[in-house]
Amino acid sequence: MAADCFIGIDVSKETLDVHTLPDGNDFQFVNDPDGIKAICRKFSKFRPKLIIIEATGGLQIPVATALSLKKFPVVVINPRQARDFARAKGRLAKTDKIDAEILALFGKQMEPEVRPLKDEQAQEMSSLMSRRNQLIRMLVMEKNRFTRAYGSVRADIEKNIDWLEERLSEIDTHLGTVVRASPIWRERDNLLRSVPGVGDVLSRSLLSNLPELGTLNRREIAALVGVAPLNCDSGKRRGKRRVWGGRSDVRSVLYMAVLSAKKYNPVIRDFYNRLKEAGKPHKVAAVASMRKLITILNAMVRSGQPWGQYAHAA
Repeated sequence: MAADCFIGIDVSKETLDVHTLPDGNDFQFVNDPDGIKAICRKFSKFRPKLIIIEATGGLQIPVATALSLKKFPVVVINPRQARDFARAKGRLAKTDKIDAEILALFGKQMEPEVRPLKDEQAQEMSSLMSRRNQLIRMLVMEKNRFTRAYGSVRADIEKNIDWLEERLSEIDTHLGTVVRASPIWRERDNLLRSVPGVGDVLSRSLLSNLPELGTLNRREIAALVGVAPLNCDSGKRRGKRRVWGGRSDVRSVLYMAVLSAKKYNPVIRDFYNRLKEAGKPHKVAAVASMRKLITILNAMVRSGQPWGQYAHAA
């Protein structure tokens, strides 16, 4: 393996397929703790310039974390980026070996920026937030079934609803404990929740799923979340600006926060109302308000300035 090489790792449930550039070597490791240790040992003999891994429903976390802890330059990319890049290269066939090569090519040609990965505590909170969302979805489905059920089935659903609500309460308590255990998170949580319309759920979602908050400028943080308007122009045609991509888990919670903020936060309320009075539909005004709220929170975290002072300035 050459020094300053680019490495792509395709992660599956059973294996880790590796491709290196410029030498074009292929390796395969078992996706278990021993296989991950073997990858770290092999890479330690070289100086990889970038290691590209595709996000694979959480399967990538163990190997990405292990390599990051060893100070390797790891970048986890969105699967859409890898697919679009492969199509642009005319590589339509798909195997684990080919996918690893595409990831290495992506790293060599695009050289994405290396950003710190979540630490163990952030991963724990992210997992808890994901589980919380799963429980909420199950609760909604069971409550919908309850309204149409009869007899013993209705009683069974009611018991399940009680159990799900109990589990949800326990996870909320655990999340609070995790936040309070970290002085940095506790301080940041207090700062975020000082903003009208920002509650526990959004604060914890930002802490766990948006660690870049406060380190990027307003355009970068809006694009990362997926609330930045993107051009859709061609020739003389000027298409509608649209938002897409980004971190959907953060964006969905941010939307719910805006529904509250446009009632109780004077800055967001006035901004939303101005857009509505200008004839903008609710969806456009809501997304613009989401963008404004996340840029406010980003500025607050970066400066450490409390909401009262920022709201006065706004």
